[in-house]
Amino acid sequence: MKIKRFVAPDMRQAMRQVRDEQGPDAVILSTRKMDDGIEIIAALDYDEALVREAGFAFEPPTPEEKLEKIRAVRDTRDSREAERIARVDQARAATAAAVERATKGAAPQSANAPQRQSSAALAASVADVVRAATVAAPQNDTAVNGMRAEINNLREMLEVQLSALAWNQMDRQNPLRARVLREMTRLGIDGDVARALCAELPDTMTAEQARYLPLGILSRNIRTSGRNFDTVGGGITAFVGTTGVGKTTSIAKLAARAVLRHGASNVALISADQYRIGAGAQLEHYGRLLGVRVYNAHDAQSLRNVLLQLRGKHTVLIDTAGLAGNDPKLQQQFETLRAMADVRVCLVLAANAQAQAIDNAVRAYAPLNPQSAILTKLDEAPLLGGALSALIRHGMPLDYTTDGQRVPEDIASADARKLVCLAAQMLKQRNDEPDDAILADRFGFASAPALA
Repeated sequence: MKIKRFVAPDMRQAMRQVRDEQGPDAVILSTRKMDDGIEIIAALDYDEALVREAGFAFEPPTPEEKLEKIRAVRDTRDSREAERIARVDQARAATAAAVERATKGAAPQSANAPQRQSSAALAASVADVVRAATVAAPQNDTAVNGMRAEINNLREMLEVQLSALAWNQMDRQNPLRARVLREMTRLGIDGDVARALCAELPDTMTAEQARYLPLGILSRNIRTSGRNFDTVGGGITAFVGTTGVGKTTSIAKLAARAVLRHGASNVALISADQYRIGAGAQLEHYGRLLGVRVYNAHDAQSLRNVLLQLRGKHTVLIDTAGLAGNDPKLQQQFETLRAMADVRVCLVLAANAQAQAIDNAVRAYAPLNPQSAILTKLDEAPLLGGALSALIRHGMPLDYTTDGQRVPEDIASADARKLVCLAAQMLKQRNDEPDDAILADRFGFASAPALA
């Protein structure tokens, strides 16, 4: 029997080390919270007799053993502390036994075996451990917090094993659906969106369908507004978004397209960015190149006055300040734009940003009810999954996409199929495969029973 000690910053990383080095047959002997993280003692080729000789107890202590332990520590600790130690030992023993039962029950099942049988068994074991570990303790006992932390660590460890077990079970029983979830993860699609898309797949799916049908479903769920350069402008549009997403450059590209079709006299630009140094100068530089006049507006009243002057213009594009979701100036920008009844709001998102940052931006600007979005910097994005996930999750229609700095060339009307094809092409340049631990964390609990 091989016993080894593992130390990691948290329980999930410690369990991953155990799984990578000792495999699914490893038995957890004990866990302990340390100053530098979590300690796990695990064994391979488990032999109960040898484990008992090594000092690890897998069965709850007998009343006599419990009483003897209390007496042994009574000289240095009071009876309350001794009782707490005995309870923790009992919880550890119950946990080890539960993990052992769950590990032995996780052997590959036949195709006709009932689904989620091993997951349900492990969930029952988790419930047993939690009940054993949450024995009533005096509320004024200072050791309660330590025992609570111990219980949380045990629960986290069992949750990791439960999710891994559920994912492995799905992979065996429905390999095509697991394959689709794996490919969605490689594309960068978020877990909740990937599960929703997979729910649209037919139950009787062939291997050929599993290759191409998910991309078709992904394309179908990306909304586009249908705006093109023949109808560009045609009103007042304010472009909003966080700093550095490409609002000013996108406005210049759209203004150039509008000038080509409607003439410079029918196009106007407004700079409402009074916070970023040089923002107005950049827009004025584009205006001089295009022969289009640029106006400045610093508040709601000045913006209203400028818009009154521009009545009759075919295309009016407003450049706003780039503000993060937690910026206190964002509310003032909302109030300014809400006061303009005829202004269409377009949210600009950068495809090269992190998935969470893109989703946060959509949520931050949701109070403005943006009618559409522009997805910029496609040429700088390693993956498109994060941006596509946010668009699908919030049902945001897409107007245009941009893939470079050239004005006005590097902009195109949004096409869902082309976006999905581009995402698939980016994937071919990457050879990395998602780790099973990541897949279990994303999709394991979707099919696993809830912990008691």
